[in-house]
Amino acid sequence: MWLKSLKLKHFRNYEEADIHFHPGLNIFLGQNAQGKTNILESIYFLALTRSHRTRSDKDLVHFQEKELRVSGIIEKSTSTIPLDIELTTKGRITKINHLKQSRLSDYIGTMIVVLFAPEDLQLIKGSPSLRRKFIDIELGQIKPLYLSDLSNYNHILKQRNSYLKNNQQIDENFLSVLDEQLVEYGCRVIQHRLDFLQKLEKFAQEKHLEISQKKEILTIEYQSSIPLQQVDNIQESFRLALDKSRKRDLFKQNTGVGPHRDDISFFINKMDANYGSQGQHRSVVLSLKLAEIKLIENITKEIPILLLDDVMSELDNDRQLKLLETISQNIQTFITTTTLDHLQHLPEDIKIFNIVNGVVK
Repeated sequence: MWLKSLKLKHFRNYEEADIHFHPGLNIFLGQNAQGKTNILESIYFLALTRSHRTRSDKDLVHFQEKELRVSGIIEKSTSTIPLDIELTTKGRITKINHLKQSRLSDYIGTMIVVLFAPEDLQLIKGSPSLRRKFIDIELGQIKPLYLSDLSNYNHILKQRNSYLKNNQQIDENFLSVLDEQLVEYGCRVIQHRLDFLQKLEKFAQEKHLEISQKKEILTIEYQSSIPLQQVDNIQESFRLALDKSRKRDLFKQNTGVGPHRDDISFFINKMDANYGSQGQHRSVVLSLKLAEIKLIENITKEIPILLLDDVMSELDNDRQLKLLETISQNIQTFITTTTLDHLQHLPEDIKIFNIVNGVVK
């Protein structure tokens, strides 16, 4: 798939923009704070209905305006699809083929993107929430059912935490009802994640062997707050874990176990990647990103769109080369950069956009 065109109205520092892209490599060139990353962000927003840089929708709206609109045309192997998102004072409106979508899970996955940004290099040493976000975004794009199950789980979790916090007299029976619902959706979320990571690991191992010149084997482990020795009976494990944690939950007024507390660990030759060098961290993250592309293509039969936000300068020549090899393999790519000096081995057929103060040339 590839993004043929993009229209912005009142998005960040763009009052209006109408851009037509190359099906291969597109480079946004400009000094800092001119709006390069804003375009990349708008493409991400069009795919996932949210920003990768802020949780607040207000941050996305141009200066004194109250509403924004991002629309684009996607070319897939079998069809051409217009996409449209509006943020209004009444809420968010998403459309596919000009038809309004009632659920987020119906919209997400129409256009699939893989983002590689400098903050991704913190994936290994950063907080568990970063790794949970990574899996939620990537899995949510290729499996709408996961988004639905995760949404239901988070809804029950919020209800349970609110009940623990705001009621001095706890009804044990009511708490048990909430626990059963939490177990039902939580186990689905865990199973989705386990299946995804098993498939991702296979592709990531291949990529990492290439990058490390066959010296390092990468493995991925799902670290659950629930004992998963008996994967066939996750529900029973979750129930027992909630029972054991109940005293603690009542005291701390929140839920101590469940997929919202889970994490992912990465190992290089069976050693925790946390203790690896900065170069090894970069190799692991690069392997994961390249593996995502292969996995998405394998599952959806469509090649995703690659977004590289000022990340080339963070990689040495060897890692750049591995990334550029992937770019040349029929994948639409968007790169933001302040200079072309550090970019070598670029394909000849590319489109360069100069960005100056919210104007695209």
